[in-house]
Amino acid sequence: MLLGVDYYPEQWAPSCMEADMDRIVELGCNVIRIGEFAWHRMEPQEGAYDFSFFDGVIDLAKKKGLQIIFGTPTATPPAWLIDKYPDVLSQFEDGAPRVFGGRHTYCFSSAVYREYCKKIVTKLARHYRNEKAIVAWQVDNELGHEGSDLCWCPRCRDAFQQYLNRKFGGDIYLLNETYGTAFWSQEYNRFDEIPLPAPTITTHNPALRLDWERFCSENIVSFANLQTEILHREIPGCTVIHDFPGGGLTKHVDYSDVSKKLDRVAYNNYPVWGGQKEPLLPSEIAFGLDYIRGLRRENFWVTEAIMGAQGHDITGFLPRPGQAKMWSWQAMAHGCDSLIYFRYRGATKGAEQFCYGLLDADNIPRRRFFEAQNFFQTVREYEDVLSAPIPSDVAILYDYDSLASFRIQQQSLLLDCEREMKRLHSVFFKAGQTVDVIPARMDFSKYRLVVIPHMIVTDPDFAQRLKAYVAAGGVAVVTYRTAVKDRDNNLTFGKVIPVDCDDLLGLVVEETESVQEWDCIPLRGQDRCATAGVFRDMIAPTTAQVLYRYDDAFYRDFAAVTCNSFGQGAAYYLGTTPDEATLTSLLHQAMKRAGLVPLSLPEGVESVVRKGQTRTLRFLINHNDHSVDTLGVSLEPFGVAILSF
Repeated sequence: MLLGVDYYPEQWAPSCMEADMDRIVELGCNVIRIGEFAWHRMEPQEGAYDFSFFDGVIDLAKKKGLQIIFGTPTATPPAWLIDKYPDVLSQFEDGAPRVFGGRHTYCFSSAVYREYCKKIVTKLARHYRNEKAIVAWQVDNELGHEGSDLCWCPRCRDAFQQYLNRKFGGDIYLLNETYGTAFWSQEYNRFDEIPLPAPTITTHNPALRLDWERFCSENIVSFANLQTEILHREIPGCTVIHDFPGGGLTKHVDYSDVSKKLDRVAYNNYPVWGGQKEPLLPSEIAFGLDYIRGLRRENFWVTEAIMGAQGHDITGFLPRPGQAKMWSWQAMAHGCDSLIYFRYRGATKGAEQFCYGLLDADNIPRRRFFEAQNFFQTVREYEDVLSAPIPSDVAILYDYDSLASFRIQQQSLLLDCEREMKRLHSVFFKAGQTVDVIPARMDFSKYRLVVIPHMIVTDPDFAQRLKAYVAAGGVAVVTYRTAVKDRDNNLTFGKVIPVDCDDLLGLVVEETESVQEWDCIPLRGQDRCATAGVFRDMIAPTTAQVLYRYDDAFYRDFAAVTCNSFGQGAAYYLGTTPDEATLTSLLHQAMKRAGLVPLSLPEGVESVVRKGQTRTLRFLINHNDHSVDTLGVSLEPFGVAILSF
């Protein structure tokens, strides 16, 4: 188990280093994470590589018994490189360059930038290839974060056109047919006529825009793979990681693809950030952790856990005493088996002066330092259980193409796919169920219950896998706007919705409506009053049992929520967004049908069961600022109880 801090010795006087490391050891650390933003320190002039500073850092760390996670510095190119090659910079939609001075300002399509990245990563790897103290290498930093996943420069247009040429085998007529470019006279004679989907009057072709999303993702994935492959080639057997930011489902890059060639996945866990009045909901924090674990369906590292307030220009909420330590326990309960705090000491200069670390600029240990120290002392007792894999009974499936399709055509102003997934996830969270949030391409046949929310883009392969899963006894919960479009982001001619799944769900969707309001549609059924909103399908059941119907004047004959027996299993269909109580009731019904037992927990209390080889633990986590009694245990505000059974 790696426990440590993010340490940036290049930002401090060399005279601080030994005292810093002594205190890092006093904190209870066995690792420091370094190097990720220090390109100029490693190559102050082109070709003049100098790793002597970090040689000294590593030598001292080894003397203190500390190991190293070393980051490649490619997130922040040096000024001399940009001065020589200004077109390395990415561009905004209007063509204006992103000027030097921030981070992540480079263009992933730049062959020049990739060449310089190859050189620095190769030199770095060769220099430290025999350094046993380096336990992992981190490639870049938070790829695709802060808007860096999109660039609108001429290089990206050329690369996009080449991407399309490869995809369609050089056949421009096949592209025209696939996209339906006869609409609005958009036929192309050559691939170099194709534009980037920058803002225009009305909107660009949806199929073109989906391929643009795929291109942006592939571009970033190949950039990550470039570095991973160098490190694996130069240091056989090394561990390569990447530190993914939050909000992965909203990015123009598929993080599950980025993770494929990594050895471990890492996560920067920020339950609160600058300008937030209060932290994310406990279930939303858990969702982020479950999503990261689902990238490879493996345990993960947290490379940035917080203790203090965070923010670049606007400072955020200060975690209350015990609250950030509680978030650390929550991360461990959800599959984190190594944790590093951001950062050892807050910066006195630069853009992150108000990202508070374990120590403030006065360098005096206070509450945050001692909370982290206490966590490090205690968590080691549970390493055997926390390092074990997490078997989950429930999976929420997502699909990159579908998420992109909704970015392209939102359809309802209120329809936010990530928010809807979190809403569904929160019901399982409150019921004490462990959930994997995974790409739909993964095998989901072993789960008892799978949830398929708003998977608008599907294909026959997915439909067949879903049918086989339910027929074998699985329980599926499918929402509206699933199985509507094909892989080219087009509607399917001659097939009813849900495409290729109407027999599985026992229904046909005859019409749809986006209502742009919450809880505005009355429902009737299951002996309760209910409401719904956002969107609705007008469902005509064939074999499905109706659980709720619409109860407004014009659409009383249509079903809103159904359940269909299929083989040995069952498939629920939510044709609208029901109110919270109704959604909870429906998902509890699905859980029970899947043989799961929902817990009844107080609001703000989380229960996670972890099984090791010799013992099983229940983590009871109180996210409330007041004491709570549950399952025979009294929890203090932000308290954590670990029960063995």
